[in-house]
Amino acid sequence: MRNDVTMYKMFMDIANEDSRILAVYMNGSRTNINVPKDIFQDYDIVFVVTETKPFIEDKNWIQKFGNILYMQYPDEHPDFPSDKENFYGWLMQFDDGNRVDLHVESQKHAIEHILDDKLCRILLDKKNILPDIPEATDEDYHVKKPTKAQFHACTNEFWWCSNNLAKGLRREEITYVQDMANFVVRKQLEKMLSWKVGIKTNFKVSVGKSAKYLHKWLDKQEYQDYLNTYFGGSIKDAWKAVFQMCDLFDSTSEYVAKELGYTYHIDEAKAARKFLESPFTF
Repeated sequence: MRNDVTMYKMFMDIANEDSRILAVYMNGSRTNINVPKDIFQDYDIVFVVTETKPFIEDKNWIQKFGNILYMQYPDEHPDFPSDKENFYGWLMQFDDGNRVDLHVESQKHAIEHILDDKLCRILLDKKNILPDIPEATDEDYHVKKPTKAQFHACTNEFWWCSNNLAKGLRREEITYVQDMANFVVRKQLEKMLSWKVGIKTNFKVSVGKSAKYLHKWLDKQEYQDYLNTYFGGSIKDAWKAVFQMCDLFDSTSEYVAKELGYTYHIDEAKAARKFLESPFTF
């Protein structure tokens, strides 16, 4: 597997040898000092170019980066808009294990948008066309203190959608339960747990995509309780996990409400929990 030194040298060599490439910058996890380093990190590289079209039309130039195992063209997806004149990308997995998410970007677009993501580091600027940017930081991804309205919206969404879990579990519709649990209800639990982490850290950290760094700040048992909210294809296991989800959301909501001076609507939680537990004989 090519190491960092080899990869960065390759990016610089390709850019320096091509007069159409004006600058190079990088964003993503490799610019974030708070992200653990490992071999699975992508290289999120942007080449600022005189014109994107020649790079898009040339089907072979990306071979300069190595032997591609498989790849994706996100800007060719039929269901999503693209702005090929200003921004175009290739997501490439190489046979040596490295992955490069490469984009070409027009000079005008780069100047206007390079500051949109603070996790950015300029690697090369041949003619000083890019604006000065501050040191890369993940502050835009820090947990944000919720307003009272946001807190109540979160608790209401969690408990209201537990109604859908109840229906799906009683009907033994495991695929529906999985979707509702993981893409709706769990997102509220993640949000509440993230706010707890924010309170503990004065809202100075990021819990990462899908809250993957929660384990850094939750105690061992609490994090295990969170892991126990995941379940497989068994309705019996799903019931157990859903009740674990409710218990954890309930206790965390009480903590967050107390620390922020908000009111947790316990009656709503109790009513939703009663409906979830009921055999529907009322």
